Amino acid sequence: MLNYRFHPRVQRCIASVQRGGVIAYPTESVWGLGCDPFNRHAITKVLQLKKRSASKGLILVAANMAQIDWLLEGLSSSQHKVLQQSWPGHTTWLLPHNGRVPQNVCGSHDTIAVRVSAHPVVRALCEGVGGPLVSTSANPQGLPAAKNSTDVRRYFGKQALTLCAGCVGRYPSPSVIKDLRTSRIIRA
Repeated sequence: MLNYRFHPRVQRCIASVQRGGVIAYPTESVWGLGCDPFNRHAITKVLQLKKRSASKGLILVAANMAQIDWLLEGLSSSQHKVLQQSWPGHTTWLLPHNGRVPQNVCGSHDTIAVRVSAHPVVRALCEGVGGPLVSTSANPQGLPAAKNSTDVRRYFGKQALTLCAGCVGRYPSPSVIKDLRTSRIIRA
């Protein structure tokens, strides 16, 4: 398997995130838009590109559980075990954020959607920036999610995005979203 960590386009995306930019990158099933979850300007740009309400919230992706340990504080040992059994993988969990993420990331919710990804590009990006990234499908609200970089260019044209290397993974649809507190499936 190709090690994306030192791929020139991945390196450009890492640098862009570190400068407060927005990137487009492949995930397990679709292309995503991402940025630093603590950069208010970058989050605003992602929401504008998607034409998405800030109240809806966004997903965070990480390379490993250590990158989100600050979100796992206060979870029970059985909840930790559930996460460990499903990650890295294609399941996104709603976790209580306890005010640890900016409101424009969690929206009007008391939870934050989080996934530890097995996708090699996502992992390389998160490892490169040293923490989680915002991950939301690369499409304006109401349009089909981008499946390749051509779709991303068609949707966003020459808007200031840094495009990453790689292809989407093997999953035909976006990740399952479950609520960790109730195990209820939010998105199948």
